[in-house]
Amino acid sequence: MKIRIILISLLVTVSTCVRAQEKPSQWDLTGCINYALENNIQIQKSKITLDESSITTKQAKAQLFPNLSASVNQSFTNRPLLENGGTANSYTGSYGLSSSMTLFNGGKTVKNIQQQKLQEEVNQYLLADTKKSLEMSILQTYLQILYADESVKINQATLDVSTYQLTRSKSLLKAGSISQADLAQLESQLSSDKYQLVVSENNLSSNKLALKQLLELTVNEDMNISIPALDETDILKPLPSLQSIYETSLTVMPQLKSSRINTQIAALETSKAKAGYLPTVNLNASAGTNHSSSSDYNFNEQLKNGLNEGIGLSVSIPIFNNRETKSTVEKARLEEKNSQLNLIDAEKNLLKEIESVYQDAISAQSQYAAAAEKVKALQTSYKLVEQQYNLGMKNTLELLTEKNNLLAAQQSMLQAKYMSIMNTQLLNIYQDMPVEIK
Repeated sequence: MKIRIILISLLVTVSTCVRAQEKPSQWDLTGCINYALENNIQIQKSKITLDESSITTKQAKAQLFPNLSASVNQSFTNRPLLENGGTANSYTGSYGLSSSMTLFNGGKTVKNIQQQKLQEEVNQYLLADTKKSLEMSILQTYLQILYADESVKINQATLDVSTYQLTRSKSLLKAGSISQADLAQLESQLSSDKYQLVVSENNLSSNKLALKQLLELTVNEDMNISIPALDETDILKPLPSLQSIYETSLTVMPQLKSSRINTQIAALETSKAKAGYLPTVNLNASAGTNHSSSSDYNFNEQLKNGLNEGIGLSVSIPIFNNRETKSTVEKARLEEKNSQLNLIDAEKNLLKEIESVYQDAISAQSQYAAAAEKVKALQTSYKLVEQQYNLGMKNTLELLTEKNNLLAAQQSMLQAKYMSIMNTQLLNIYQDMPVEIK
């Protein structure tokens, strides 16, 4: 029966480990974020720091209780030159217990516990901040992959058109409709389009590699990115006011919370420093006994007769310590002011970040709307020019110019599209809202 229970436990453990290591067949944004939060090395390091601060808090609380230590001493004495010309050896031993407890130290112990509890909170917010930073990095890299993937498709379609145009132009050259120079221009355009396709493919591979590194995946692991179907509702989402976003971020962003707690820690440090002016009172207690081989009593009697106990109070009153306490208080006050300035600085930096992202979001939405209109117009214009070119009414330079104008407009629209989505999602992160792209 016991063997059966052990085997079942092993199977459950193995199945749990397998599930923990499972990777999705397709990586969407949510899957990437969730996997990274479990496996990213920086996140794991932050968790270790949090665990260490928890241990330090327990250690600080333990200072409220008395300590206890035991001591055992054994010694051997040789007296080789006695008056009667003989020798004598003796063995002695002493055994003791001692304990001490701080009764009063100006509240240093209690304030230290409060500080450690606050520091534990700070480390929790630092972990949350690391997670948010990772979330932002994954969002940006994931959208760069989507941008690069769509750019590859655009460049591939452009290359297909160039290939078709070159094939058709060879027929027109045989018919005498175009010159050899026109054909050379089309061949040059085809080479340029091939180059742009290679560049976009390399960008896609580089961005996938960057995402793998954020997820702590090996280079050889395949990564099939889920490509969501995005429309204008994702691109042109209405944005709340800048003021409301900033006010929300002040209450939810972990770096602001940790900065506020740091001001409390600094204030407690000032109080601890002031306690240096106050006396310290300690309670001490001890118990011990001893024995010697030279005694006429047996071992048990010696231990009984040698038993001694003691208890006492010690008071240390600071009178003059070469300005050490005063300097410590002054430095603590300066650090307290510095922590308050750090909080103000953190609030201003957060406002700068949000203002920048907010402005980029509005700008990208406007650029996308304008670029979309331009692409529609250039698509119509390009079709007309292509028809006229086939009829001999337009030359090769006019055709290629129109084609390149369309390609540039498509790339501009694509860039504005993903800039809008990225900055909109970043604003969600600043408001502690879920990041989703479906």
